[in-house]
Amino acid sequence: MTEKLIEIKNLKKHFPVKKRWFQKKADTVKAVNGITVDIFKGETLGLVGESGCGKSTLGRSLIRLIEPDEGQVFFNGKDILKFSGSELRQTRRRMQIIFQDPYASLNPRMTIGSIISEPLKIHKLVRSRQERMDRVEGLLKEVGLRSDVLGRYPHEFSGGQRQRIGIARAISLNPDFIVCDEPVSALDVSIQAQVINLLSDLQKKFKLTYLFISHDLKVVEYISDRVAVMYLGEIVELAYSKDIYRDPKHPYTQALLSAVPQIDPKTKRTRIVLKGDVPSQVHLPPGCPFHPRCHYKIVDRCRIEKPPLREIAPDHWVSCHLAE
Repeated sequence: MTEKLIEIKNLKKHFPVKKRWFQKKADTVKAVNGITVDIFKGETLGLVGESGCGKSTLGRSLIRLIEPDEGQVFFNGKDILKFSGSELRQTRRRMQIIFQDPYASLNPRMTIGSIISEPLKIHKLVRSRQERMDRVEGLLKEVGLRSDVLGRYPHEFSGGQRQRIGIARAISLNPDFIVCDEPVSALDVSIQAQVINLLSDLQKKFKLTYLFISHDLKVVEYISDRVAVMYLGEIVELAYSKDIYRDPKHPYTQALLSAVPQIDPKTKRTRIVLKGDVPSQVHLPPGCPFHPRCHYKIVDRCRIEKPPLREIAPDHWVSCHLAE
């Protein structure tokens, strides 16, 4: 993987908090706080972290469902944050999203045929109704559904079937990049495996690139080429999947992986219990954002100086003063 599809540089998204009467200036939630990372063509970059750390905000900012406050997002070498009008419209054809909740992401008043064909009509990719329906039937076949569901409504389907419909809609425009925003977290475990395998098959067939957002570390390990660990709006560790799961370097990553249940009883892993609560993203701690909960011996440098994301081994990046 040498060819970059997406380059993210110092991306920030802060949400204002309701100003109180005695405040001169409103506070902001620092959901995404200066992220820099590249996504290569054909890879799956897994993004993990606790709920509320900014994973979904980052994913939606990349395709401009949410407008970032600062930074740059280069797609095939062009900064899409500067796009507007027809240029943005053409780029959005190539960047799609699969939402977390298959029950909320489909319009309950539209038939399945209308839901999947709507992007084709908006972007004028088909010339006739018959051509449109043929394309929709082909998409349903790709995700493992029969064509006789075209006239039915979302409430008539299970969660796994609805997510397959959402996937069919996402690939309808032949995109290059798809944000998978926790696409299996609302599904049963047996259905999760089917959907994950479907995503893997589609990636190989259509040469797709994924940003796969999840809090399930086992799912991320299975599908991802590289993994980025996010904490309080920042990436604290980034490496190939096998390296992170075999030898995590950041204390937060170590704590996350220690909580994963082990199937093999012979595998022993010391459980790391983090102390305290996650700090507020309105008032971030000085220095290293993880230092109030870190299980390493804290040094003064951790409380004062924010560690940069540095490469401590080939393709292994860590934001920690003590990592080696």
